[in-house]
Amino acid sequence: MAKRGVLNQRFNSIFDDNSFDEDDEGVSTLKLTDIEPNKSQPRKNFDITALNTLADSIRQNGVIQPLLVRSMPDGTYQIVAGERRWRAAKMAGLTEVPVLVKELTDLQAQQIALIENLQRENLNPIEEANGYKELMDKFGMTQEEVARVVGKARSSIANSLRLLNLPPIIAEMVSNNELSTGHCKVLLGVSETKDMVELAHKAAGKDVSVREMERMVKALDKKEKPEKKKDTFYTEAEISLAKALETNVSIVPGKKKSTIQIEFYTDEDLTDIVNRLANSK
Repeated sequence: MAKRGVLNQRFNSIFDDNSFDEDDEGVSTLKLTDIEPNKSQPRKNFDITALNTLADSIRQNGVIQPLLVRSMPDGTYQIVAGERRWRAAKMAGLTEVPVLVKELTDLQAQQIALIENLQRENLNPIEEANGYKELMDKFGMTQEEVARVVGKARSSIANSLRLLNLPPIIAEMVSNNELSTGHCKVLLGVSETKDMVELAHKAAGKDVSVREMERMVKALDKKEKPEKKKDTFYTEAEISLAKALETNVSIVPGKKKSTIQIEFYTDEDLTDIVNRLANSK
């Protein structure tokens, strides 16, 4: 796994699991009415049961950890990290909450919001993928740059982004925790959307494991196209290439000419593959 970047280290210094003293430097209080959530916040779903539990805790103990906010030109404050606490504080009937006010750019605020949710494992896989995509689309970051910021391998970012190629109905099932990312990786190998959706419903309804789904997809492939027995040499070559290029590789033998098919989803994926091939010895 890649080392966490400087921003992540700063984030860790801001968010400590220990409670704070109201006299701590930088901590102040703001009215809830002066604080607004960030519309670009990666997390879209908030579990109402968990919010009620947190609200009960806040009624008893107050808000132990300050929200991270930044000042906006209109005089309000935007939440960078801590929207869940803000929502629960409103439910608990509080009028003020402790905050840390930081001067942050749009990019810094977006990065910190994403990192906080990733560290706390608050995001479902689709929210996580959309968070990465927003950093790339809105701020022009590459997969490599996103990977450095969040402390993950570039291949992990690429695999996450592939989830956004799922049909909306399947993406919703993932958001509702009906399907895992493992199921989705298997589903992305299905060419027909109709078959993909049908398999997704079967997996969600019958609690099918990833291994079982792989068998279902293989059975579907055999039904659509009889599988020709592939020479062991070609199979081993596929495995070696897939490992070196970090993507799926298929060798299609022919009588006079054979082809190698290399799977990629984005221009950046292709660039990475070309670089790996060029630098290989």
